Amino acid sequence: MSGHLYIVSTPIGNLQDISSRALTILSEVNFIACEDTRISRKLLSHYKIKNKLIIYNNYNEINMVEKIHNYLLDNKDIALISDAGTPCISDPGYRIVNKATLSNIPVLSVPGASSVHAALSISGLPTDNYFFQGFLPKKKGRKTKFEKLKELDCTIILFESPKRIKKTFNDINYYLGNRVVSVCKEITKVYEKVYLNNIEDIINIFDEINPKGEFVILIAKENYKLSA
Repeated sequence: MSGHLYIVSTPIGNLQDISSRALTILSEVNFIACEDTRISRKLLSHYKIKNKLIIYNNYNEINMVEKIHNYLLDNKDIALISDAGTPCISDPGYRIVNKATLSNIPVLSVPGASSVHAALSISGLPTDNYFFQGFLPKKKGRKTKFEKLKELDCTIILFESPKRIKKTFNDINYYLGNRVVSVCKEITKVYEKVYLNNIEDIINIFDEINPKGEFVILIAKENYKLSA
């Protein structure tokens, strides 16, 4: 008998956005694999959960896959969480899921908060067809990526940091044209806000703003127009 690998979604901001099933599993598994113990302990402490944390992130993923796989083969149950939201979405995790699945180890989803779907639901843009890009390349391959995104006939979803968001706005305008975009800031947090406008107007708005927090940018398909 092997253990179970649980892919557990955690809040993206508001600590109340977690399911009772997720809290039960986080309390009962043998280990919780997390990106940053400092961040995860805040969540666990809030719900008075005491459990062993092991670090699994971009820096040690290759080495930790085998270790976690061996724990699972040794009948240990493990919950994989990210710093916020649903694991394996622009976060490490797919390697251990792949290895566990190929070893017939049960991999179970514990769904919950996701910034991708949260942003999509409040974006004001069409949701019937979308492409999730996540973070863009910082330098190498950025132009090529935008050229490929330009060919898509759907809503495009990007993640961006406050340090690079103005550059990304300018690149969207340069490579994709004056498209309609929805910018979702700090979803579920105190300063949550959505900006919906043409990218040229968004650029002007952010010229007067010092961006802070986490951003999700949604880009409408070509020729989509705003309507009252």
